[in-house]
Amino acid sequence: MIQLGRLEGFYRVARAEGYARAAREFPYPITQPGVYQQVKKLEEELGAALFERVGKGRVTLTAAGRLLYAQVAPFMEALAGAEQALRSGRHGGTLRILAAGLTVRQLLPQWLRRLQTRRPDIDVAMAEARADALEALRAGSADLLIDHLPEVPEDLEAVRVATVRAFIAVPEGHSAARRGRLRLRQLQGDTFIAYGPGRRQQRELQLRALALHGVTPPRTHTADSSENILGFVAAGLGFSLVPSLLRRGPEVSGVVARPLDPPSAELPVLAVWRRGVQNPLLDEALAVSGGRRRA
Repeated sequence: MIQLGRLEGFYRVARAEGYARAAREFPYPITQPGVYQQVKKLEEELGAALFERVGKGRVTLTAAGRLLYAQVAPFMEALAGAEQALRSGRHGGTLRILAAGLTVRQLLPQWLRRLQTRRPDIDVAMAEARADALEALRAGSADLLIDHLPEVPEDLEAVRVATVRAFIAVPEGHSAARRGRLRLRQLQGDTFIAYGPGRRQQRELQLRALALHGVTPPRTHTADSSENILGFVAAGLGFSLVPSLLRRGPEVSGVVARPLDPPSAELPVLAVWRRGVQNPLLDEALAVSGGRRRA
C-alpha cells in the first residue's frame, strides 16, 4: 500500500515543479533530499517515472505522473479544509437518529427544519426505534435515540424534548363524542382497541390507565400502530387510548379525541445519547431541540 507521506511529497513537488520549492512549502521541516527520497521511493514502488527534469531545478509530470496527480490532488486539496473543520468542530456529516414512530410524525419535522436552517451541511439518517434501540445506541450504530424511557441508564445522557399525553379516541358518531368532557367510565361496555404485543410498552400504558379508572372492556381488538388503531376507531369498531404530542390530541377524520382525565401520567420524550461521546453533529441537533436536561 502506498504511504501517505510519499504521496504528499509527490503532490507538493508536482505543485511546486521542483524539489527545493516543494521542501519550502511543507508544513513541517524537511530537506530537499528528503523530498527527493519520498518521490524516488514512490517511483520504485509503482515502477514508473513520475517526473522528468526540464530545466535547472525544475521538473514536470510524466504521463504516469499526470495520471497519479489527477487522483491525488483532490484528496490533498480537500485534506487541509477537512483538518480545519475537524479541529474547529464545525464540520458536516450524517447524524443517525432512532426515533419512536410518534415522534417521527409529530416532533421531528419542526426540529429537523431548525437543524437544517442552522446547519445545512448536516444530513440526517433516521430509522424507527425498535426493541433493541438502546443496544444499537450503545454499539455506536446510532448517534441519538428519541423515545420515552422509564429510566435513563448511567452510561447514557438525556434531555427532555417533549411530553406525551394520553387521549381517549371514540368514533365520531358515538353518543359520548357529543359531550364536551369524556370519561373512560362512560365507555365501560364498549370494545377496546389496544396496541398489539409488538408494542409492549404502549400496550402496558393503555392497560394500566384502564385499570386506574376501573374500566374492564368486554372485548379487545389489537393493532400494531397508532394509525391503525385510529383507523379502527374511525370505522366504529371501538374506542382506544392513544398517545399524542399534540395538545389537542390526534386529528383524524371520523375520530373525536378528548384528554384522559386524572389519574393520567404524562410521559416525557427524551433525546438520549452515549455519555461522554464527542460528536459536533449531535451537539448541533441538541442545540435546536428546545429540550432541557433531565434532572
